[in-house]
Amino acid sequence: MTLLNFLAFLEPEKGIDEIINDWFTPIAEAWGNIVLFRVFDVPFILVLLVGGALMFTVYFSFINIRRFPLSINIVRGKYDHIEHGEDPITTDNLNVVDGDIVGTIRVEGQDGEVSHFQALATAVSGTVGLGNIAGVALAVGLGGPGATFWMIVVGVLGMSTKFVECTLGVKYRDIGEDGTVYGGPMYYLKKGFAEIGKSGLGKVLAVIFAILCVGASFGGGNAAQSNQAASQLASLMGMTGGSSGTIIGLVIAVVVGIVIIGGIKRIASVTEKIVPFMAGIYVLACLFIILSNYDLIGYAFSEIYSSAFTMEAGWGGFFGVMMVGFQRAAFSNEAGAGSASIAHSAVKTNYPASEGLVALLEPFIDTVVICTMTALVIIIYNSTGVFEYGGSTVLIDGVEVEGAVLTSMAFESAIPWFPYVLTVAIVLFAISTMISWSYYGLQAWMYLFGKSKLADLSYKLMFLVFIVIGAAANMSAVWGFSDAMILALVFPNMIGLFFLFPKVKEELNRYLDAIQIKKFFK
Repeated sequence: MTLLNFLAFLEPEKGIDEIINDWFTPIAEAWGNIVLFRVFDVPFILVLLVGGALMFTVYFSFINIRRFPLSINIVRGKYDHIEHGEDPITTDNLNVVDGDIVGTIRVEGQDGEVSHFQALATAVSGTVGLGNIAGVALAVGLGGPGATFWMIVVGVLGMSTKFVECTLGVKYRDIGEDGTVYGGPMYYLKKGFAEIGKSGLGKVLAVIFAILCVGASFGGGNAAQSNQAASQLASLMGMTGGSSGTIIGLVIAVVVGIVIIGGIKRIASVTEKIVPFMAGIYVLACLFIILSNYDLIGYAFSEIYSSAFTMEAGWGGFFGVMMVGFQRAAFSNEAGAGSASIAHSAVKTNYPASEGLVALLEPFIDTVVICTMTALVIIIYNSTGVFEYGGSTVLIDGVEVEGAVLTSMAFESAIPWFPYVLTVAIVLFAISTMISWSYYGLQAWMYLFGKSKLADLSYKLMFLVFIVIGAAANMSAVWGFSDAMILALVFPNMIGLFFLFPKVKEELNRYLDAIQIKKFFK
């Protein structure tokens, strides 16, 4: 309590939550204005994301659709015997970058730390979080049902981007002497650019990404999660007062701290159990509400489609709905941000493309399935006009309602006791996301400051402090900061993908040849 007592000592007339808001909100707003700069009134970063995803989808012959069944089979372990077996290395594959023989990734693959399913579970737990509950509620409330359509579009396209970045993550990872895996955009930017003769640029981009990734782990991977978990818990328990968020944040910080001390193996062992359980409960509840209102399913989809192309407010209204959907989907599935490749890099495989194919399932699970179900529940709930779409905030009976609470109210309208179950799901979503993002941030921190015990401990302590800050701060400031931090990763990462995607083509063909499936490319 030393830090909290110190803050209270500085301004004794204010509560801890109010003090935190006073200094956190201006920082969040300033950073958001920098990252989300607009070109022709459209955030440039969203153009970069969606345009890049479309390019990769076309270049890789709609791999997000054509190779979807193959991705399922890889997760099931159908090709494990091939991936972990001998892979003859030809002289064409041998090239050395910073002392690492890139062609010997099959040997490094034997030193991976987690299975395909564990890597997917860890990465999914980093994306399937409150973006699917609170974020979708915000998107539908502020952008209307049509925002859902654009979220789905970005989710499908993002599958191709996720494939590219996670293939590169495995291809250029580092393996420590103790078998610990270090991977992600920091490494493929540095090593990959060195391969193509742009070493200086690659090193600069890698450092920029690492710095932004640390910030993103404190924001979208941490503060936003604890904020909405605390909001839902406080609402359910009727907690009020200036320190309720701080108290809940401290409890969550203790729980997360116990897990993250153990590293990626403990994180993976926890997430592979939590993620299927919580996602299963949440999806079943959504299906119950949707099927219980089967007569409104057609209405809901009609609202999604018609509102997506509405011109009632002119071109500005049309692009406004589209941008809300794009932004929420980008925050939710993080395709293009490169963060998930850090978790996927730890997989045990001899073929980088195999994990890239597994990774493309992530945006589908996150955005196409779970986000869409949440949106349908909220649209059905609002079929009687509980609140108005398109305002700057969601108001119900004159009271501003935050994202997770709106979703909770939608569930409660159909299942009176479900807010208690949803609260458990929200807390588990939040904790699992924080656990995974602590790993992402730590990898970036160690890239910058070395792989020492001191670096490890210092990062984890700061991460836990931001859990408390997020729980205490107001929603708009936290989500503004979190959006900006996650999306800022896109700049260095997408530059890397645009230069390195031909390497992914080589890896894909090598893997398809190994498992005797027809190649995309001659």
